[in-house]
Amino acid sequence: MSDISIISAILVVVVAFFAGLEGILDQFQFHQPLVACTLIGLVTGNLTAGIALGGTLQMLALGWANIGAAVAPDAALASVAAAIIMVKGGDFTPKGITFAYSTAIPLAVAGLFLTMIVRTISVGLVHAADKAASEGNISALERTHFIALLLQGLRIAVPAALLLAVPASSVRGVLELMPEWLSGGMQVGGAMVVAVGYAMVINMMATREVWPFFALGFAFAAISNLTLIAMGVIGVAIAFIYLNLSKQGGSGNGGGSSSMDPIGDILEDY
Repeated sequence: MSDISIISAILVVVVAFFAGLEGILDQFQFHQPLVACTLIGLVTGNLTAGIALGGTLQMLALGWANIGAAVAPDAALASVAAAIIMVKGGDFTPKGITFAYSTAIPLAVAGLFLTMIVRTISVGLVHAADKAASEGNISALERTHFIALLLQGLRIAVPAALLLAVPASSVRGVLELMPEWLSGGMQVGGAMVVAVGYAMVINMMATREVWPFFALGFAFAAISNLTLIAMGVIGVAIAFIYLNLSKQGGSGNGGGSSSMDPIGDILEDY
């Protein structure tokens, strides 16, 4: 670990452990790419690159969701591993960040295998918890819960520690051996991955009521003089306008009853 100090490496493993816990607890969002990559960038002294990587991966992870028995790719392992690869590679240019997040999807799929192992083990813990509950053994019941959470944390922390053990020179060597056509293709593929993430989110949110706001966002984004703060103020203002109109009730449906959705009421007339 020539480029990462012992303290930074320990902190990275701690972040990875909490990311694994949050994949189940889902309270503080440590498993989200924007949070996990930012924290790893912070503890390794590469905050800006961590935010850039996390923001890019977040656009993809927004479309990942568990649907029925279908389990979404593991955002926690993808985020932590991609951030470690970026830091170990030492290339914080767009090329290095692109290489890091291009590895995220196969890492996320690999994370599903680890998830399957941990959840299989957890089946035995569930039976142990049932037995402890039937016997009224509260301490044993609590112990099974903590063991299950510990396994979820180790599911991310152990691969993170193994990646940290890989010499930085090896990662840099892989980057240097990449031909121009491959790095260029990865940049194009990485951009397409982000577009797919957007498309998945739009597909889940697409309704007649949302499309006007979606179009407004693109229009405002095209105005180069607007800063992110200005965009945020405009968004909050539109949200307040919409809420006030909702309280007053729309005028659609021929002036009759309102659905408390002004845009929906207007669109119903068409």
